[in-house]
Amino acid sequence: MIDHIDRNILRHLKEDGRITATALAAKVGLTVAPCHRRLRDLETSGVIRGYKADIDPAAVGLGFEAIVFVTLRQVDRSTMEIFENRVADNPNIVEAQRLFGSPDYLLKVIAEDLPGYQRFYDAELTSLPGVERLTSTLVMKNLKSNAGPPV
Repeated sequence: MIDHIDRNILRHLKEDGRITATALAAKVGLTVAPCHRRLRDLETSGVIRGYKADIDPAAVGLGFEAIVFVTLRQVDRSTMEIFENRVADNPNIVEAQRLFGSPDYLLKVIAEDLPGYQRFYDAELTSLPGVERLTSTLVMKNLKSNAGPPV
């Protein structure tokens, strides 16, 4: 179970994942050794799943986003497993959730532009195993992304 000090550590890491252990310790009111131990415990227990750069998709030529709702023809273990593996392996699908009810999945797709998305849709999305229906919604404006859980 995490306590208020762990939550404080997590809040600071959400703001700056590259903060040094020394600076983090000062911000949370600990010396370096106990702060480092808590940080290692949070990593080992899986509370902290990893560290990564927050890259602006538009800055790397992928400024077009679409939300795609997927309904499968049949929802059996084999079809779902193959579908989910293909989705997980596709770098243009940056988020994916399996849903209760209909549709079965929600995918967030990034592409260069609308023609790039159309090519991706035609070549990749329509070839995913077991797909019965795809419904796309284009993202007009991203208000909040990668916020993580409130801590």
